[in-house]
Amino acid sequence: MKLTLFLFSIALLTLNGVAAKPLPNIVVLLADDLGYGELGCQGNPEIPTPHIDSLAADGVRFTQGYVTAAFCAASRAGLLTGRYQTRFGFEFNPIGARNEEPDAGLPTSEKTLADLLVDSGYVTALVGKWHLGGTARYNPIRRGFDEFFGFLHEGHYFVPPPYREATTWLRRKVLPGGGEGRWTSADGRLIYSSHMGNTEPDYDADNPIYRAGQPVEEREYLTDAFTREAVDFIDRNHDKPFYLHLAYNAVHSPMQGAARYMSKFSHIKDIQRRIFAAMLANLDDSVGTVLNQLRKHGIEENTLIFFLSDNGGPTRELTSSNLPLRDGKGSVYEGGLRVPFIARWKGRLPAGKTYDHPVSSLDIFGTATALAGARLDQHKTYDGVDLMPHLTGKKSGRPHEQLFWRIGKRAAVRIGDWKLLRNPSRGQGEQWQLYNLSKDLSESADLASSEPARVAEMRRAWETINSEMVEPAWLP
Repeated sequence: MKLTLFLFSIALLTLNGVAAKPLPNIVVLLADDLGYGELGCQGNPEIPTPHIDSLAADGVRFTQGYVTAAFCAASRAGLLTGRYQTRFGFEFNPIGARNEEPDAGLPTSEKTLADLLVDSGYVTALVGKWHLGGTARYNPIRRGFDEFFGFLHEGHYFVPPPYREATTWLRRKVLPGGGEGRWTSADGRLIYSSHMGNTEPDYDADNPIYRAGQPVEEREYLTDAFTREAVDFIDRNHDKPFYLHLAYNAVHSPMQGAARYMSKFSHIKDIQRRIFAAMLANLDDSVGTVLNQLRKHGIEENTLIFFLSDNGGPTRELTSSNLPLRDGKGSVYEGGLRVPFIARWKGRLPAGKTYDHPVSSLDIFGTATALAGARLDQHKTYDGVDLMPHLTGKKSGRPHEQLFWRIGKRAAVRIGDWKLLRNPSRGQGEQWQLYNLSKDLSESADLASSEPARVAEMRRAWETINSEMVEPAWLP
């Protein structure tokens, strides 16, 4: 009799849509301003990154992984909504006090990945950088995240003044006492440089570390603090489906290398590069700690992990390398838009594979919502796709035939192996340039004058997509 009642209950739950297939955990590891060429698995022999490299060894490394913008906020808006951010007017990068203005945030009309996963049976957390609105209505705990530990603006110091247990490199328009060049403190722990011609932004002004909606005092080096909070979230939620969005601010400025990592790179003579190496190694060890925590709880095989950067690296600011790509952060050349991008799901995705078709950060949303069986808004256009069929061999061909970018007057479209762009903000005019990426990855040979028909065809394609977008909701 009991067995009959049990079977009847299961059947009833299934008919009512309550029973569902097991949901995988989803972890997004998002680095900040990490250049395309800086990981060991991307070809950098100088700075070991064994833990991030292990994701590539056990998973899939995308050689043509793109983001939707060449700087932080707009890129994050696309990733978290699965839609080109220009569809809803989030086109630019709020910085400083602009973060506090009421229009400078991810519109509340847009559902985030966290919103949809919560409604699909997940517990969710954002640890780290938000940068999608600094006022109350944009707080991550109002945008689908059950938990939030981090900051709301574009950057944050890793340790507060007086910067103990770290070596700090800061930009200054004028050095202490006047002049240009570098100024170094007697103990070598503080360096000012005028090479950028500007002073380090006031990242921490009105930008505390928050736990949920309340500011807290945090004294631990910030990369380690974020890792601590991520590990704690996994500890408390390993027995239920979870979505962890771990958005490190490393290796974004200000440049601050923890002392224990600085000593590991004493052989690097350039102190700026040494600090960068310390920050990246710290990030890599933090990724390793998160991976160990998944392993400890025996949930690796039920966890899909994505690792990527939000945009290309700013070379002069950080020493970051985007090689072999051209340019970097802020640019619609490949160095600004193509990023390190890895997916790992043990037992479900092939190990040690490179995937050479173009993919987008938008596809994290497409893949996660498909796995969760999330209900999407049928009145909206989503630009991300589910990568699982492509990565498991069930689908062949490219996930995307076209990729689109617009950042004010900067614009680009990729169709097949061809890319059309204009990049007037980096010393270029507003003329369109054309590159064949299969033969010219570094975008050194502009073919626009010799391929006028292709330029016209691709301009029409860009304009067709652009006609679906809206005007920016605010200007920088």
